[in-house]
Amino acid sequence: MVEHGALDIMCLNKYRHSSSSSSSSENDKKDIPKEKASLSGDYPKKTAEFLSGQYGTNLLLVGAAMMLANAYRVRIVKEEHLLSFLTCLMILQLIWMLWYILVRKRHTNSRTERDVHATSSWIRGGLSLLAVLSLIMDAFRIGYYVGDQSCVSAMLAVYPVIHATHTIAQVHFLWFHIKDVIKSFETFERFGVIHAVFTNLILWGSGVMSEAEHFLSNHMRRLTIVGYENLTTVHPEPLCNCTTSTCSLFLSSLAYLYPFNIEYHIFVSALLFVMWKNIGRSIDLAHKKKVPTKTQSLAVGPIMGLVALGSTIGILVVYISNMDDSIPARQSAITMFYIYGIVILAFMCVAGASGLVIYRVDHVPLDTSKNPSRQLDIELLFGSSIGAWLMSWCSVVAVVGTDSNPPYRWMNLAYSLLIVFEKYVQNLFIVESLYREKEDGEREDPELPSSSEIFSVSSSLAPPYNGIINQAFDTPDRSCVTIENGQEDNRQVHETLDVRKSLEGPLPLENNGEEPLNVKRQILKNISVFLIMCNMSLWILPAFGCRPQYDNGLEEEIFGFNIWTTVLNIAIPLSLFYRMHSVASLWEVFRHV
Repeated sequence: MVEHGALDIMCLNKYRHSSSSSSSSENDKKDIPKEKASLSGDYPKKTAEFLSGQYGTNLLLVGAAMMLANAYRVRIVKEEHLLSFLTCLMILQLIWMLWYILVRKRHTNSRTERDVHATSSWIRGGLSLLAVLSLIMDAFRIGYYVGDQSCVSAMLAVYPVIHATHTIAQVHFLWFHIKDVIKSFETFERFGVIHAVFTNLILWGSGVMSEAEHFLSNHMRRLTIVGYENLTTVHPEPLCNCTTSTCSLFLSSLAYLYPFNIEYHIFVSALLFVMWKNIGRSIDLAHKKKVPTKTQSLAVGPIMGLVALGSTIGILVVYISNMDDSIPARQSAITMFYIYGIVILAFMCVAGASGLVIYRVDHVPLDTSKNPSRQLDIELLFGSSIGAWLMSWCSVVAVVGTDSNPPYRWMNLAYSLLIVFEKYVQNLFIVESLYREKEDGEREDPELPSSSEIFSVSSSLAPPYNGIINQAFDTPDRSCVTIENGQEDNRQVHETLDVRKSLEGPLPLENNGEEPLNVKRQILKNISVFLIMCNMSLWILPAFGCRPQYDNGLEEEIFGFNIWTTVLNIAIPLSLFYRMHSVASLWEVFRHV
């Protein structure tokens, strides 16, 4: 039943709208000073960003200068000097994190905005696992110091203790505060967060230098075995006589834990950089509903990924065991590695290209909303790809220009070109996946009902009914709505319901089962799982000692020993980070599909 006086009430909106439109020019004039004020308000924010960014960059350069001075064989800047500098940086970060937590506890009543895209529970769980392995490495360092304390600096014991404390406190901070959007003490907090970012970057660089020194020593030892007598490792300081029987165990175990410590610090620096970008940012509170991750019809991708992972372990064992043997055994191991790499990279290229074809066929608009976390993921993918691309193009030049003709020469060429193409395709696949909007069938409004109710009509079809229909009161912002329009809407609703009943049959009483995945999503999810396991495989090989770029001799013949080892010391850490970051990004793709 509709009241007769409803028309008058509904038409009030029309006259009110017209009166407000007559003063629109005056409102525009009033908005101009507001816009100028908002623009002028951005200047302190930009200045703080610029100043804190310069502070972090110079801090990184100081750390790099000390690490390079420590790497030189004369070593005027000794290891204890570098460790003292790193310890001071970690203590300053600990003081800032403690101050931040205490300030947050004092303002428990004030609600803090949070960026739901900053991280996820599985990323924090993975970081916690890497942190545990870093703590084990610190324990091994302390155990090694106990055996050599008579002839080494006490800083070798202080550093792992501070590093372990720093790791535990930082993991706690990441679990509970990484999503915070800071709105108080913004300038001070920018310096604190950027100090934490570059402290972790310097710790990452220190781990990279230690790992590179270890692999370089192994490479020179292998060259000495082959017959290059002049290439021997130089120990500027006398070796200590260990007082315990476990020193060699601790020292050899550190080499296998370096990759996990390196990945831990680089991931932490990326997360903290997102927090730095979020300082003072206005967050859209209308966040999307989480879509549950479905694992139906996952067979081909996991099976092929497990085959690749198992093959990787076998290749790693055979390669490391044959590197200290005769030259034919070394060449056969390097050849086996290149054959394995060509096969797995070819499958990865086919998988990524297939996913791109599916995306090109399905025309879905891209999501252009502001998301610092997603933007950083894409920038890190492209930035870390440069390392592998640099190595690959150097290998291409070396293969074409060398006079040597080992059995793996042209395999090295094919492997290097596939590395370039595979990263190109995989980066495009990840970008396409992360920037695509949800389809219409996927509900993203958390306020809408998620399942059909018994004997009810969804809110998109049925108009609101609260006894007496007064559409002007229910929708005051709309223009004048007539009774005829309301009746027309009701007729359209009944016609739509009739069509649905004729096409779908009776409405279901309940819907407890999940909607099955369509073929497109099945293929994309299998591709994502396969690429995740392949990237894990290509991370395991160089992280644990399978680096043919050191051992094949082709690049070293063209570029020289010093230049080529410098290229490898820069490119291999970036390549390792790319693989681990690709695993994280592909898991987001798997959840996003």
